[in-house]
Amino acid sequence: MEPISLVVGAALLAMGFVAGRLGRRRPAGPPPVPTAVCGCGHPLSQHDTESNTCYAELRRDTFDKRGRWAGHSWVPCTCRQYVGPRPIDEVFLPRMLPPTD
Repeated sequence: MEPISLVVGAALLAMGFVAGRLGRRRPAGPPPVPTAVCGCGHPLSQHDTESNTCYAELRRDTFDKRGRWAGHSWVPCTCRQYVGPRPIDEVFLPRMLPPTD
């Protein structure tokens, strides 16, 4: 082989190595932990396990008789049943505590 082609190949290899070291992606940290939420946007902890109703409250805008904004009022969530993902222990075995007898 020619010495010039070896030098050109070595230079291309070195440039590729340097470009790879400088242009690599840095990890942004651990990904955020996903939380299981219902269709209403509230987690399982905001829902009653027996009746499946939502305990959370929503902030709604209130208006006076003339149609002007009068502030906020808190109203109960209208969610009737938790439709999000269930914990794995409830899928295979229903909760046994507290005792029902």
